[in-house]
Amino acid sequence: MLGWELPPHNSGGLGVACYHMSKALAINGAKIDFVVPYTAEHPNINFMTIHSATKLTPLERYGLGAYDSGKVIDKSLSKADINDLSDMRGVQKRYIKFVEKLVKVTRPDVIHAHDWLTMEAGMRAKELTDAPLIVHVHATEFDRSGSDNGNPLVHEIEYQGLMMADRIIAVSNITKNIIIDKYNIPADKIEVIHNAIDIASFNDGYQYDFRTYRYLESLKKEGYTVIVTITRFTIQKGLAHFIKAAARACEKHDKLVFLLAGDGEQRDELIELASRLGISDKVFFTGFVRGKQWRGAYDVGDIFVMSSVSEPFGLTALEAAHHNNALIISRQSGVGEVLHSIFRYDFWDTDVLADQIIGIATSKALKNCMQSDIKNEYNRISWNDVAKSCLHIYKSLKQGATV
Repeated sequence: MLGWELPPHNSGGLGVACYHMSKALAINGAKIDFVVPYTAEHPNINFMTIHSATKLTPLERYGLGAYDSGKVIDKSLSKADINDLSDMRGVQKRYIKFVEKLVKVTRPDVIHAHDWLTMEAGMRAKELTDAPLIVHVHATEFDRSGSDNGNPLVHEIEYQGLMMADRIIAVSNITKNIIIDKYNIPADKIEVIHNAIDIASFNDGYQYDFRTYRYLESLKKEGYTVIVTITRFTIQKGLAHFIKAAARACEKHDKLVFLLAGDGEQRDELIELASRLGISDKVFFTGFVRGKQWRGAYDVGDIFVMSSVSEPFGLTALEAAHHNNALIISRQSGVGEVLHSIFRYDFWDTDVLADQIIGIATSKALKNCMQSDIKNEYNRISWNDVAKSCLHIYKSLKQGATV
């Protein structure tokens, strides 16, 4: 298994998905060697062997800008300096070198690579071992850039990885269609396996502390509705449209406040936009949150909005549903393929989003109905089912059969 992050050293949903998928695979009998590009302790992981490809700390790894490829990826692998671990390409080159040594010792039955960050290492491992390569697409460069542009070098890496893969796993039909339309990959090479949620992982003794977001709790007592989003502040997430919809909603209904938990390159732009639209007193920015503050951001919310321009799946929506939020999700988000007791809208349609927010905020019966119905839906989604689907692919490829 070739990945870029695992909890507690993750900056997004990729690490969470890799963690739960690997745990479910291990429970179903898989023996996993998982390679990450940094060195750190993973105290809650004892179900697989974690290998550190470099001596980077997680903090140094964050600074590489893995999810903002336009900023860092500007050279081919052959031109990268393997000793320069301040450069993404140098780290990827060192990662590949580590994988080359590892596969000679472990001789894997299957290579499972997650996203463009590890595709080159996956292709090299396949070349050395002749083991089948599965490329798992959690997001494409088209998603990250929020457009048809993006970084041409990353597009090239994705195209090569998808072409070389024996099988491709996409986290949604939205992602599958992007792979087909943008990279001309045959549809029958791609399997859609939606992400899931592990309810038991939230039973860790955590209890919501009303003091964490004390001011918001005081506003709720006065009849305010709290609208939450937890995400990276990047163009992919559609947050400028979200802020504009917030301003439109506040024009029609005063008792609304908005909590934006996260960080990213758009932070200052979003703060300035909220000010310019006259809703600075209604929009609260937490910065990047972990632990109790992260869980608390869900708990204080009444409505969770996923405003993404292009969201392959969207694990945060399942987490928000578990924390009793009504959900509003852009039609461009893959999680809408497995949830139905939700409101949906096109990411650019600020008027519709504003009306949906007001509709839930002003109808207690509607909000309660959405909150209870969604729980029946996400309870049917299981990482165990994800693991069984992956194992079916592994075994079929090992036997030389068609999946």
